[in-house]
Amino acid sequence: MRSMAIGEKTGNTGESATELISARIAGLGDWRGETLGRMRKLIHEADPDVVEAWKWMGTPVWEHDGIICTGETYKKVVKLTFAKGASLKDPAGLFNSSLDGNVRRAIDIPEGEKVDGVAFKALVREAIALNGLKKAKPAKKVKA
Repeated sequence: MRSMAIGEKTGNTGESATELISARIAGLGDWRGETLGRMRKLIHEADPDVVEAWKWMGTPVWEHDGIICTGETYKKVVKLTFAKGASLKDPAGLFNSSLDGNVRRAIDIPEGEKVDGVAFKALVREAIALNGLKKAKPAKKVKA
């Protein structure tokens, strides 16, 4: 499945990824929508050039040179999963879920919990920098 950038139309509803994410946040109508909206705002503050996508049949995704994180909502938590979280430094200890994985790390936010915005934005910027490294690596030479 192909991701959709800001403003790009989906095949089914004609809504952009940004519109779909906004609708998801509004549709939750409770603390989960408020929390996901607050985290989305922090992502945009950390990176004004972030691209929003709608993947995997309804998962909000934020990208910059690759996936930064996804935002999922469950009954008891809002989960932000960083695609390459295991490779990120987390001095503030924001990661509290999926800690045993080799690649991903997640932040589970239960009702009433506040996430340190400064530390979160630093984590987003670090994820973007890591995504940029793969882009900057020169291609391997093919032996003739």
